[in-house]
Amino acid sequence: MSVLDIDEAVNLTRTGDLWLFRGRTTVDRAIRTLTNAPVNHVGVSIVIDDLPPLMWHAELSKKLLDQWSGEHHRGVQLHDLRQAVTQWRDVYGQASWLRQLAPEVGRPEENAALRTIARLDGVSFPSTAKLATRWLRGRDAYVPRKKRGHRVRPEAAFCAEVVAETLMEMGILLDDRKATWFDPGTFWSGAYLPVAEPWSYGGEVQVGPEPEGQAPSSRTRWR
Repeated sequence: MSVLDIDEAVNLTRTGDLWLFRGRTTVDRAIRTLTNAPVNHVGVSIVIDDLPPLMWHAELSKKLLDQWSGEHHRGVQLHDLRQAVTQWRDVYGQASWLRQLAPEVGRPEENAALRTIARLDGVSFPSTAKLATRWLRGRDAYVPRKKRGHRVRPEAAFCAEVVAETLMEMGILLDDRKATWFDPGTFWSGAYLPVAEPWSYGGEVQVGPEPEGQAPSSRTRWR
């Protein structure tokens, strides 16, 4: 498997690309066990005009500046991408991968992403118990398009939910189920991801060396 350093990956990434992470903490392992997935965190790239590459995701930490609000807070955040990947790798000790979207998005998709950021930025990250409950309820959450109403701001949202909601708003994912149906492993190449035509995602490209003690990555089918 080819390996990119962080600078190479940041320079290559485009809006809609996926960033996947796997850590070793008890919480990381609990998320992977609950969802039967090889990864425990996912974010999506936002790369627009002259802005630095950004990562849109949800996490518990408030160490990095939220580029949308200009504040430090927990929950759903828009971070400088290089800083975010560095924090997840070097501070949290997480292995990381990039999956690229094809073809490149246009202005309509970028505008849709910005609308979602405006709606969700600052939403709280759920407690571990509530995270599990939201995900389990979402597993039987198919929602026909005609029954989906105006998108509202939830009280809490986890990382995969934020990424799914954003990609559905952009038209990259099919809009036939609730965002809580998704978990980080849904965005791994071995799982079923309801991508709309003409979009597709490439395989995982490792970013940086495996942190010490991490198991080799695998493309085993997890669903």
